[in-house]
Amino acid sequence: MMANRLRTLLTMLGIIIGITSVVLLLAVGDSMKRFISRELEQLGTNMLFISPGGDRVRQQRLRNGAQPVLTIQDAAALNELPSLSGAAPVLQGSFNLAVGNENAAKTVHGVTPAMFKIRGWKIEQGGIFGEADVRASARMVVIGHKIADQFFYKQDPLGKYIRIENTAFQVVGVLYGEGKQVDGGDLSEYVIVPITAAAASLVKMPFPNSVHYVVAQGKSGGNLLDAIEDINDTLRDRHHIKLDEPDDFRIDNLASFAETAQKISAGIAALLGLIGAISLVVGGIGIMNIMLVSVTERTREIGIRMAIGAKPRDVLLQFLTEAVVICLVGGIFGIVLASGAAAAITASGKFDVTITLRAVIVACGFASLVGVFFGFYPARRASKLLPVDCLRYE
Repeated sequence: MMANRLRTLLTMLGIIIGITSVVLLLAVGDSMKRFISRELEQLGTNMLFISPGGDRVRQQRLRNGAQPVLTIQDAAALNELPSLSGAAPVLQGSFNLAVGNENAAKTVHGVTPAMFKIRGWKIEQGGIFGEADVRASARMVVIGHKIADQFFYKQDPLGKYIRIENTAFQVVGVLYGEGKQVDGGDLSEYVIVPITAAAASLVKMPFPNSVHYVVAQGKSGGNLLDAIEDINDTLRDRHHIKLDEPDDFRIDNLASFAETAQKISAGIAALLGLIGAISLVVGGIGIMNIMLVSVTERTREIGIRMAIGAKPRDVLLQFLTEAVVICLVGGIFGIVLASGAAAAITASGKFDVTITLRAVIVACGFASLVGVFFGFYPARRASKLLPVDCLRYE
């Protein structure tokens, strides 16, 4: 190996690339799973979203003289269910916000105070509106910190007014944190007003007290399927739906979304690992080819060793050891390169990639197996040579 350094280095190159691929892709897969778990945990996996049924159900219910909608009263009824820790209705729409000469179109959410507890929204400054404010249709607003920075740069936004479609709303609080929510919006850009104020001044619905959807939260430690069944029974009873009629609402279970997302991320991680393994196998084939060439070149050396007493297993062990050493040294270089690439990706701030001990152990084990597997045939071939034939070889 030392006498043919360039050849050894080129042989290692395939293993280095393969190990780098395996370690880095495993790390990316693990990081992706952690990212998805973190995002879903932030959203809350015991959340249920109840929305009106599809167009076909709506038309059927309208023909029967029923209103195919969810109402504030439906949310209040769900809020009383023992299997739920709370339920809150939502009205939303895109409206123009303006402060002085600054204006922008943003999504405005009309909610009740229960929504802050259900969704785990925290307040950075000020407070939230209460039930009395909802009953009074008070024109109050809680905004995300990006909205505060945009409209009240380097100013205290509390007590100031934002015009929403030319209706003034007083800022009473600023939300803490940021990140994508279930509806696709960013928490730091949320604009939240009392649902009654939204219904009176902003969102025009076709039916009185109707809402776009209701968010419910299952009791901690409770069975979410029981909660879904309770919601289903309650709404069917309130909407006077007959046994042979379909639901005029839909219940989306965030836990099922989380399970599907985890399966998808696990599948992608396995696929990435497989791609890296293919690179490693290609490197192993390169080792086998070089080792076969080495056996041919060192035929006289093999003959001399056997002539002075070396047994076939000694020759086998020698060539097998060389193959494993090449793979292990290449593996170490590969791990170093993968760590550097992971650090560079993490430093970019777009994705957090961490090389885990599991990935290193898997990579080293894989490298050893590749060395044994692809080095065994050349080593066995060398051990089967006859000393007399080897010494005659020129």
